[in-house]
Amino acid sequence: MSSLPACFQAKFCLAFAALLVLSATPATATNYDETKVGDYQLPDPLVCNDGSRVTKAETWFNKRRPEILEAYSAEIFGRSPDAGTNVTFNAWEIATNALGGTAVRKQIEINFSGTPDGPFAHLLLYTPAGKTSAPTFLCLQFNGNYTVIDDPAIAIFPSWNGKNGALALPKNPVRGEFARNWKIPETIARGFGIAVIDYREIEPDLPNGAGFKFGVHKNFPPPAADGWGAIGAWAWGASRALDYLATDKDVDMQRVILFGHSRLGKTALWAGAQDTRFAAVIANCSGEMGASLSRRDYGETVDDVAKHFPYWMCGNFQKYAGHWTNLPVDSHSLLSLIAPRPLFLNTGSEDRWGDPHGEFLAALAATPVYALLGKTGITETNFPPLDHALQHDIGFNCHTGTHDVLPTDWDIFLDFADAYFAQKN
Repeated sequence: MSSLPACFQAKFCLAFAALLVLSATPATATNYDETKVGDYQLPDPLVCNDGSRVTKAETWFNKRRPEILEAYSAEIFGRSPDAGTNVTFNAWEIATNALGGTAVRKQIEINFSGTPDGPFAHLLLYTPAGKTSAPTFLCLQFNGNYTVIDDPAIAIFPSWNGKNGALALPKNPVRGEFARNWKIPETIARGFGIAVIDYREIEPDLPNGAGFKFGVHKNFPPPAADGWGAIGAWAWGASRALDYLATDKDVDMQRVILFGHSRLGKTALWAGAQDTRFAAVIANCSGEMGASLSRRDYGETVDDVAKHFPYWMCGNFQKYAGHWTNLPVDSHSLLSLIAPRPLFLNTGSEDRWGDPHGEFLAALAATPVYALLGKTGITETNFPPLDHALQHDIGFNCHTGTHDVLPTDWDIFLDFADAYFAQKN
Protein backbone atom coordinates (compact mmCIF):
# COMPACT_ATOMS: atom_id res chain seq x y z
CA MET A 1 0.00 0.00 0.00
CA SER A 2 1.37 3.42 -0.95
CA SER A 3 1.21 6.47 1.28
CA LEU A 4 -1.85 8.65 1.63
CA PRO A 5 -2.33 11.15 -1.23
CA ALA A 6 -0.63 14.47 -0.87
CA CYS A 7 -3.88 16.44 -0.98
CA PHE A 8 -4.86 14.96 2.40
CA GLN A 9 -2.49 17.40 4.10
CA ALA A 10 -2.75 20.18 1.55
CA LYS A 11 -3.68 23.67 2.67
CA PHE A 12 -6.74 25.20 1.11
CA CYS A 13 -7.47 28.90 0.83
CA LEU A 14 -11.04 30.11 0.56
CA ALA A 15 -12.73 32.86 -1.35
CA PHE A 16 -16.29 33.47 -2.38
CA ALA A 17 -17.52 33.96 -5.92
CA ALA A 18 -19.69 36.90 -6.78
CA LEU A 19 -23.38 36.28 -6.22
CA LEU A 20 -25.28 35.09 -9.26
CA VAL A 21 -28.34 37.08 -10.23
CA LEU A 22 -31.45 35.43 -8.82
CA SER A 23 -34.74 35.25 -10.63
CA ALA A 24 -37.00 38.23 -10.02
CA THR A 25 -40.13 36.15 -10.48
CA PRO A 26 -42.59 36.80 -7.61
CA ALA A 27 -42.98 33.91 -5.19
CA THR A 28 -46.13 31.83 -5.44
CA ALA A 29 -47.60 29.34 -3.01
CA THR A 30 -46.57 25.74 -3.54
CA ASN A 31 -49.43 23.67 -4.91
CA TYR A 32 -50.15 20.28 -3.36
CA ASP A 33 -53.70 19.97 -4.67
CA GLU A 34 -54.13 17.64 -7.68
CA THR A 35 -57.28 19.52 -8.71
CA LYS A 36 -55.20 22.69 -9.16
CA VAL A 37 -52.39 21.22 -11.27
CA GLY A 38 -53.87 22.72 -14.41
CA ASP A 39 -53.75 21.65 -18.04
CA TYR A 40 -50.49 21.24 -19.87
CA GLN A 41 -49.22 19.72 -23.09
CA LEU A 42 -45.92 17.91 -23.28
CA PRO A 43 -43.57 18.16 -26.26
CA ASP A 44 -43.62 14.89 -28.20
CA PRO A 45 -40.20 13.22 -27.84
CA LEU A 46 -40.73 11.50 -31.21
CA VAL A 47 -41.42 14.67 -33.20
CA CYS A 48 -38.32 16.40 -34.58
CA ASN A 49 -37.75 20.13 -34.57
CA ASP A 50 -38.78 20.29 -38.23
CA GLY A 51 -42.12 18.60 -37.44
CA SER A 52 -41.26 15.20 -38.88
CA ARG A 53 -42.15 12.11 -36.85
CA VAL A 54 -39.57 9.54 -35.75
CA THR A 55 -40.57 6.05 -36.85
CA LYS A 56 -37.18 4.33 -36.97
CA ALA A 57 -34.47 3.79 -34.39
CA GLU A 58 -31.90 5.17 -36.82
CA THR A 59 -33.75 8.50 -36.98
CA TRP A 60 -33.96 8.62 -33.20
CA PHE A 61 -30.22 8.16 -32.70
CA ASN A 62 -29.06 10.28 -35.64
CA LYS A 63 -31.55 13.14 -35.52
CA ARG A 64 -34.07 13.40 -32.69
CA ARG A 65 -31.89 12.33 -29.77
CA PRO A 66 -29.17 14.88 -30.65
CA GLU A 67 -31.87 17.59 -30.82
CA ILE A 68 -33.08 16.83 -27.31
CA LEU A 69 -29.53 16.59 -25.98
CA GLU A 70 -28.72 19.94 -27.55
CA ALA A 71 -31.77 21.55 -25.94
CA TYR A 72 -30.66 20.37 -22.49
CA SER A 73 -27.09 21.50 -23.15
CA ALA A 74 -28.04 24.93 -24.42
CA GLU A 75 -30.99 25.78 -22.18
CA ILE A 76 -31.04 23.66 -19.01
CA PHE A 77 -27.84 22.13 -17.61
CA GLY A 78 -25.29 23.79 -19.89
CA ARG A 79 -22.51 22.50 -22.08
CA SER A 80 -19.97 20.29 -20.36
CA PRO A 81 -16.32 20.27 -21.45
CA ASP A 82 -14.68 17.28 -23.05
CA ALA A 83 -13.20 14.58 -20.85
CA GLY A 84 -9.76 16.17 -21.04
CA THR A 85 -6.41 14.46 -20.87
CA ASN A 86 -5.15 15.79 -17.55
CA VAL A 87 -7.27 13.70 -15.17
CA THR A 88 -5.13 11.20 -13.25
CA PHE A 89 -5.87 8.33 -10.88
CA ASN A 90 -3.95 6.95 -7.94
CA ALA A 91 -5.24 3.75 -6.34
CA TRP A 92 -3.32 4.41 -3.17
CA GLU A 93 -4.84 1.54 -1.18
CA ILE A 94 -5.75 -2.00 -2.29
CA ALA A 95 -6.91 -4.44 0.39
CA THR A 96 -7.82 -7.93 -0.76
CA ASN A 97 -9.42 -9.10 2.51
CA ALA A 98 -11.85 -6.30 3.33
CA LEU A 99 -15.18 -6.80 5.10
CA GLY A 100 -14.13 -10.05 6.70
CA GLY A 101 -12.58 -11.38 3.52
CA THR A 102 -15.72 -10.96 1.39
CA ALA A 103 -14.52 -7.96 -0.58
CA VAL A 104 -11.62 -6.16 -2.19
CA ARG A 105 -11.43 -2.54 -1.06
CA LYS A 106 -9.72 0.16 -3.09
CA GLN A 107 -9.32 3.83 -2.30
CA ILE A 108 -8.57 5.95 -5.34
CA GLU A 109 -7.57 9.57 -5.59
CA ILE A 110 -8.89 11.34 -8.67
CA ASN A 111 -6.94 14.46 -9.63
CA PHE A 112 -9.11 16.44 -12.02
CA SER A 113 -6.24 18.60 -13.30
CA GLY A 114 -3.16 16.41 -12.98
CA THR A 115 -1.46 19.23 -11.05
CA PRO A 116 -0.78 19.70 -7.31
CA ASP A 117 -3.67 22.20 -7.21
CA GLY A 118 -6.30 19.57 -8.07
CA PRO A 119 -9.16 19.60 -7.31
CA PHE A 120 -9.21 16.07 -5.91
CA ALA A 121 -11.96 13.57 -5.25
CA HIS A 122 -11.76 10.22 -3.50
CA LEU A 123 -13.44 7.14 -4.88
CA LEU A 124 -14.12 4.24 -2.52
CA LEU A 125 -14.60 0.92 -4.33
CA TYR A 126 -15.64 -2.48 -3.00
CA THR A 127 -15.85 -5.50 -5.28
CA PRO A 128 -16.62 -9.14 -4.39
CA ALA A 129 -13.51 -11.07 -3.35
CA GLY A 130 -12.30 -13.58 -5.90
CA LYS A 131 -14.38 -12.10 -8.69
CA THR A 132 -13.18 -10.05 -11.64
CA SER A 133 -15.37 -8.01 -13.97
CA ALA A 134 -18.17 -7.56 -11.46
CA PRO A 135 -21.20 -5.44 -12.34
CA THR A 136 -20.82 -2.32 -10.22
CA PHE A 137 -22.90 0.53 -8.84
CA LEU A 138 -21.30 3.96 -9.09
CA CYS A 139 -22.96 6.15 -6.47
CA LEU A 140 -22.83 9.90 -6.06
CA GLN A 141 -23.36 10.68 -2.39
CA PHE A 142 -23.56 13.59 0.03
CA ASN A 143 -21.03 12.77 2.74
CA GLY A 144 -17.52 11.54 3.36
CA ASN A 145 -16.87 7.99 2.23
CA TYR A 146 -16.33 6.88 5.81
CA THR A 147 -20.06 7.35 6.47
CA VAL A 148 -21.30 4.64 4.07
CA ILE A 149 -20.00 1.66 6.08
CA ASP A 150 -18.32 1.05 9.43
CA ASP A 151 -14.89 0.24 8.07
CA PRO A 152 -11.99 1.71 10.11
CA ALA A 153 -9.64 1.61 7.12
CA ILE A 154 -11.53 4.24 5.14
CA ALA A 155 -9.60 7.51 5.08
CA ILE A 156 -11.30 10.67 6.35
CA PHE A 157 -10.62 13.78 4.31
CA PRO A 158 -11.52 17.44 4.75
CA SER A 159 -14.97 18.24 3.38
CA TRP A 160 -16.92 21.33 2.41
CA ASN A 161 -19.58 22.79 4.63
CA GLY A 162 -22.35 24.28 2.52
CA LYS A 163 -23.51 26.56 5.33
CA ASN A 164 -20.28 28.39 6.05
CA GLY A 165 -18.27 27.64 2.91
CA ALA A 166 -15.42 26.17 4.94
CA LEU A 167 -13.25 23.16 4.18
CA ALA A 168 -12.24 21.19 7.24
CA LEU A 169 -11.96 17.74 8.74
CA PRO A 170 -15.21 16.65 10.38
CA LYS A 171 -15.19 17.33 14.13
CA ASN A 172 -16.90 14.17 15.29
CA PRO A 173 -16.86 11.68 12.40
CA VAL A 174 -19.15 8.68 12.76
CA ARG A 175 -18.09 5.73 10.67
CA GLY A 176 -21.02 4.03 9.01
CA GLU A 177 -23.38 6.83 10.02
CA PHE A 178 -25.44 6.33 6.86
CA ALA A 179 -24.76 2.65 6.27
CA ARG A 180 -28.50 1.93 6.30
CA ASN A 181 -28.82 3.86 3.05
CA TRP A 182 -26.27 1.74 1.22
CA LYS A 183 -26.36 -1.92 2.34
CA ILE A 184 -22.84 -2.50 1.07
CA PRO A 185 -22.31 -6.01 2.56
CA GLU A 186 -25.61 -7.14 1.03
CA THR A 187 -24.62 -5.62 -2.33
CA ILE A 188 -21.32 -7.50 -2.27
CA ALA A 189 -23.11 -10.72 -1.30
CA ARG A 190 -25.36 -10.34 -4.35
CA GLY A 191 -22.28 -10.27 -6.58
CA PHE A 192 -22.13 -6.55 -7.27
CA GLY A 193 -19.37 -4.05 -6.69
CA ILE A 194 -20.13 -0.60 -5.34
CA ALA A 195 -18.17 2.63 -5.70
CA VAL A 196 -19.03 5.85 -3.88
CA ILE A 197 -17.84 9.42 -4.28
CA ASP A 198 -18.65 12.56 -2.27
CA TYR A 199 -20.09 15.02 -4.81
CA ARG A 200 -18.74 18.01 -2.87
CA GLU A 201 -15.22 16.96 -3.80
CA ILE A 202 -16.07 17.25 -7.48
CA GLU A 203 -17.44 20.71 -6.85
CA PRO A 204 -18.48 22.22 -3.51
CA ASP A 205 -22.24 22.82 -3.33
CA LEU A 206 -21.91 26.34 -1.92
CA PRO A 207 -24.59 29.04 -2.05
CA ASN A 208 -24.83 31.17 -5.18
CA GLY A 209 -22.22 29.12 -7.01
CA ALA A 210 -19.32 30.05 -4.74
CA GLY A 211 -18.05 26.49 -5.20
CA PHE A 212 -17.13 27.21 -8.81
CA LYS A 213 -13.82 28.67 -7.61
CA PHE A 214 -12.81 25.47 -5.84
CA GLY A 215 -14.24 22.62 -7.93
CA VAL A 216 -13.74 21.36 -11.45
CA HIS A 217 -15.08 24.63 -12.89
CA LYS A 218 -11.82 26.34 -11.97
CA ASN A 219 -9.92 24.34 -14.62
CA PHE A 220 -12.07 25.66 -17.46
CA PRO A 221 -13.03 29.10 -18.82
CA PRO A 222 -15.80 30.93 -16.97
CA PRO A 223 -19.16 29.57 -18.11
CA ALA A 224 -21.17 31.57 -20.64
CA ALA A 225 -24.97 31.68 -20.70
CA ASP A 226 -24.97 28.11 -21.97
CA GLY A 227 -22.03 26.99 -19.85
CA TRP A 228 -22.35 24.13 -17.40
CA GLY A 229 -23.74 24.69 -13.93
CA ALA A 230 -23.07 22.66 -10.80
CA ILE A 231 -25.21 19.70 -11.91
CA GLY A 232 -23.19 19.59 -15.11
CA ALA A 233 -19.99 19.63 -13.06
CA TRP A 234 -21.11 16.78 -10.82
CA ALA A 235 -22.21 14.78 -13.87
CA TRP A 236 -18.85 15.40 -15.53
CA GLY A 237 -17.12 14.17 -12.38
CA ALA A 238 -19.21 10.99 -12.42
CA SER A 239 -17.96 10.30 -15.94
CA ARG A 240 -14.38 10.78 -14.81
CA ALA A 241 -14.98 8.24 -12.03
CA LEU A 242 -16.26 5.92 -14.75
CA ASP A 243 -13.01 6.53 -16.61
CA TYR A 244 -11.21 5.02 -13.64
CA LEU A 245 -13.59 2.06 -13.36
CA ALA A 246 -12.88 1.31 -17.02
CA THR A 247 -9.26 0.62 -16.05
CA ASP A 248 -10.03 -1.68 -13.09
CA LYS A 249 -10.05 -5.41 -13.88
CA ASP A 250 -12.36 -6.11 -10.96
CA VAL A 251 -15.11 -3.99 -12.55
CA ASP A 252 -17.04 -4.83 -15.69
CA MET A 253 -17.06 -1.57 -17.61
CA GLN A 254 -20.06 -2.77 -19.61
CA ARG A 255 -22.17 -3.18 -16.45
CA VAL A 256 -21.78 0.04 -14.45
CA ILE A 257 -25.02 1.35 -12.94
CA LEU A 258 -25.10 5.04 -12.00
CA PHE A 259 -27.05 6.02 -8.87
CA GLY A 260 -27.98 9.36 -7.34
CA HIS A 261 -30.49 10.71 -4.81
CA SER A 262 -32.29 14.08 -4.82
CA ARG A 263 -30.14 16.69 -6.61
CA LEU A 264 -27.76 13.84 -7.32
CA GLY A 265 -30.66 11.97 -8.91
CA LYS A 266 -30.96 14.88 -11.33
CA THR A 267 -27.20 14.62 -11.81
CA ALA A 268 -27.36 10.88 -12.51
CA LEU A 269 -30.01 11.41 -15.18
CA TRP A 270 -27.97 14.13 -16.88
CA ALA A 271 -24.75 12.11 -16.65
CA GLY A 272 -26.48 9.04 -18.06
CA ALA A 273 -28.01 11.10 -20.86
CA GLN A 274 -24.62 12.45 -21.95
CA ASP A 275 -22.47 9.41 -21.27
CA THR A 276 -23.93 6.28 -22.83
CA ARG A 277 -21.17 4.17 -21.28
CA PHE A 278 -23.35 3.98 -18.16
CA ALA A 279 -25.22 0.72 -18.61
CA ALA A 280 -28.18 1.78 -16.46
CA VAL A 281 -29.33 4.70 -14.31
CA ILE A 282 -31.18 4.77 -10.99
CA ALA A 283 -32.57 8.16 -9.94
CA ASN A 284 -34.01 8.38 -6.43
CA CYS A 285 -36.40 11.23 -5.51
CA SER A 286 -34.93 13.36 -8.30
CA GLY A 287 -37.91 15.74 -8.46
CA GLU A 288 -37.99 19.01 -10.39
CA MET A 289 -35.54 19.18 -13.31
CA GLY A 290 -34.96 15.50 -12.66
CA ALA A 291 -37.71 12.98 -13.37
CA SER A 292 -40.71 15.11 -12.33
CA LEU A 293 -42.63 16.94 -15.04
CA SER A 294 -41.89 20.68 -15.11
CA ARG A 295 -45.12 21.72 -16.81
CA ARG A 296 -47.12 20.11 -14.01
CA ASP A 297 -47.75 22.65 -11.25
CA TYR A 298 -47.22 20.50 -8.18
CA GLY A 299 -44.53 20.69 -5.51
CA GLU A 300 -41.21 22.21 -6.51
CA THR A 301 -41.32 24.15 -9.77
CA VAL A 302 -39.01 25.67 -12.35
CA ASP A 303 -39.42 28.96 -10.49
CA ASP A 304 -38.17 27.42 -7.25
CA VAL A 305 -35.04 26.03 -8.91
CA ALA A 306 -34.36 29.27 -10.79
CA LYS A 307 -34.69 31.32 -7.60
CA HIS A 308 -32.98 29.16 -5.00
CA PHE A 309 -30.46 27.11 -7.01
CA PRO A 310 -29.58 29.10 -10.14
CA TYR A 311 -25.99 27.85 -10.02
CA TRP A 312 -27.16 24.27 -10.59
CA MET A 313 -28.19 25.20 -14.11
CA CYS A 314 -26.83 27.22 -17.00
CA GLY A 315 -27.58 30.93 -17.26
CA ASN A 316 -30.13 30.43 -20.03
CA PHE A 317 -32.36 28.49 -17.66
CA GLN A 318 -33.40 31.70 -15.91
CA LYS A 319 -35.61 32.81 -18.80
CA TYR A 320 -37.99 29.89 -18.14
CA ALA A 321 -38.91 31.10 -14.66
CA GLY A 322 -42.58 31.97 -14.97
CA HIS A 323 -42.58 30.63 -18.53
CA TRP A 324 -42.58 26.86 -18.07
CA THR A 325 -44.43 26.11 -21.29
CA ASN A 326 -41.60 27.74 -23.26
CA LEU A 327 -39.24 24.97 -22.22
CA PRO A 328 -38.24 23.08 -25.38
CA VAL A 329 -38.21 19.85 -23.37
CA ASP A 330 -39.66 18.33 -20.20
CA SER A 331 -38.50 15.58 -17.87
CA HIS A 332 -39.83 12.78 -20.10
CA SER A 333 -37.39 14.12 -22.71
CA LEU A 334 -34.51 13.65 -20.27
CA LEU A 335 -35.66 10.12 -19.45
CA SER A 336 -35.88 9.29 -23.14
CA LEU A 337 -32.16 10.10 -23.51
CA ILE A 338 -31.38 7.07 -21.34
CA ALA A 339 -33.18 4.72 -23.79
CA PRO A 340 -32.73 1.89 -24.58
CA ARG A 341 -30.71 1.35 -21.39
CA PRO A 342 -32.48 0.30 -18.19
CA LEU A 343 -33.75 3.16 -16.06
CA PHE A 344 -35.24 2.97 -12.58
CA LEU A 345 -37.08 5.82 -10.84
CA ASN A 346 -37.70 5.63 -7.12
CA THR A 347 -39.56 8.13 -4.98
CA GLY A 348 -41.45 8.47 -1.69
CA SER A 349 -45.11 8.88 -0.82
CA GLU A 350 -44.38 11.78 1.56
CA ASP A 351 -42.05 13.54 -0.86
CA ARG A 352 -44.74 15.89 -2.15
CA TRP A 353 -42.13 18.54 -2.96
CA GLY A 354 -40.60 16.07 -5.44
CA ASP A 355 -44.00 15.13 -6.97
CA PRO A 356 -44.01 11.30 -7.18
CA HIS A 357 -47.02 11.34 -9.49
CA GLY A 358 -45.18 13.71 -11.82
CA GLU A 359 -42.29 11.26 -12.01
CA PHE A 360 -44.64 8.41 -12.90
CA LEU A 361 -46.30 10.47 -15.63
CA ALA A 362 -42.90 11.38 -17.05
CA ALA A 363 -41.93 7.71 -17.19
CA LEU A 364 -45.20 6.98 -18.95
CA ALA A 365 -44.53 9.79 -21.45
CA ALA A 366 -41.01 8.46 -22.16
CA THR A 367 -42.34 4.97 -22.85
CA PRO A 368 -42.94 5.50 -26.61
CA VAL A 369 -39.21 6.07 -27.10
CA TYR A 370 -38.38 2.84 -25.30
CA ALA A 371 -41.03 1.06 -27.36
CA LEU A 372 -39.53 2.41 -30.60
CA LEU A 373 -36.22 0.86 -29.56
CA GLY A 374 -37.77 -2.51 -28.74
CA LYS A 375 -37.90 -2.05 -24.98
CA THR A 376 -40.71 -2.01 -22.44
CA GLY A 377 -41.48 1.18 -20.61
CA ILE A 378 -44.39 1.76 -18.26
CA THR A 379 -47.28 -0.50 -19.21
CA GLU A 380 -49.53 0.58 -16.34
CA THR A 381 -51.66 3.68 -16.82
CA ASN A 382 -52.45 4.25 -13.15
CA PHE A 383 -50.05 5.15 -10.38
CA PRO A 384 -48.98 1.84 -8.79
CA PRO A 385 -49.67 0.84 -5.17
CA LEU A 386 -47.04 2.00 -2.70
CA ASP A 387 -44.06 -0.32 -2.26
CA HIS A 388 -45.01 -2.18 -5.44
CA ALA A 389 -42.10 -1.91 -7.87
CA LEU A 390 -42.76 -1.92 -11.59
CA GLN A 391 -39.85 -3.85 -13.04
CA HIS A 392 -39.62 -2.94 -16.73
CA ASP A 393 -36.90 -1.35 -18.84
CA ILE A 394 -38.26 1.80 -17.22
CA GLY A 395 -38.79 0.72 -13.63
CA PHE A 396 -40.73 2.68 -11.05
CA ASN A 397 -41.39 2.46 -7.33
CA CYS A 398 -42.88 4.74 -4.70
CA HIS A 399 -41.95 3.70 -1.20
CA THR A 400 -44.00 4.52 1.85
CA GLY A 401 -42.03 7.33 3.42
CA THR A 402 -40.09 10.50 2.92
CA HIS A 403 -37.46 11.97 0.61
CA ASP A 404 -34.89 9.30 1.43
CA VAL A 405 -33.11 6.13 0.34
CA LEU A 406 -34.54 3.30 2.42
CA PRO A 407 -32.90 -0.08 3.05
CA THR A 408 -35.84 -1.70 1.26
CA ASP A 409 -35.13 0.51 -1.76
CA TRP A 410 -31.72 -1.09 -2.12
CA ASP A 411 -33.33 -4.52 -2.22
CA ILE A 412 -35.40 -3.29 -5.15
CA PHE A 413 -32.39 -1.73 -6.86
CA LEU A 414 -30.52 -5.02 -6.55
CA ASP A 415 -33.45 -6.92 -8.04
CA PHE A 416 -33.51 -4.41 -10.90
CA ALA A 417 -29.77 -4.83 -11.48
CA ASP A 418 -30.04 -8.62 -11.22
CA ALA A 419 -32.60 -8.68 -14.02
CA TYR A 420 -30.17 -7.11 -16.47
CA PHE A 421 -26.64 -7.83 -15.35
CA ALA A 422 -26.25 -10.63 -12.80
CA GLN A 423 -26.75 -13.49 -15.24
CA LYS A 424 -23.40 -12.80 -16.87
CA ASN A 425 -20.28 -14.54 -15.59
